[in-house]
Amino acid sequence: MKSGEKRILAGMAAVVIGLGAYKAATREPDRGIPYHSTASPQLEAEGAALYARLSCKDCHTLWTERNMLQFVPAPALDGIGSLRNEEWFYQYFSADDPQKVLPSRLKKEYRMPSYAKLPEKDRRTLAQYMASLKVDDWYLAETRKAE
Repeated sequence: MKSGEKRILAGMAAVVIGLGAYKAATREPDRGIPYHSTASPQLEAEGAALYARLSCKDCHTLWTERNMLQFVPAPALDGIGSLRNEEWFYQYFSADDPQKVLPSRLKKEYRMPSYAKLPEKDRRTLAQYMASLKVDDWYLAETRKAE
């Protein structure tokens, strides 16, 4: 290899190393997964059991898990408790027609069913569980800014 070629390769290597170092120095640290739950272990267990029993996974995602055999364009529930409070969820789950509380543009067969006939304890547990599904403040702020 000629000396001119060696200098070109050395220059290219220096540029690549310099760009890598610059990118590493200016990169924001990974903040981790922004979703978490404030539920007690008991509420987590009871809420997850209701979520499974009511087949919520058939339409919604939670912790990025979805029933892969069905696809309904329903909202993801990760962080939903940062947008609505426990009383709102209880009223929503208690409504004979949930679309009167939160109108939906989905086809009728995909709309949220009424849970008004569920026992009150189950509706309260489900409301507490949904309200416990939080998103970190930094992520919520960035999401709202991007809208």
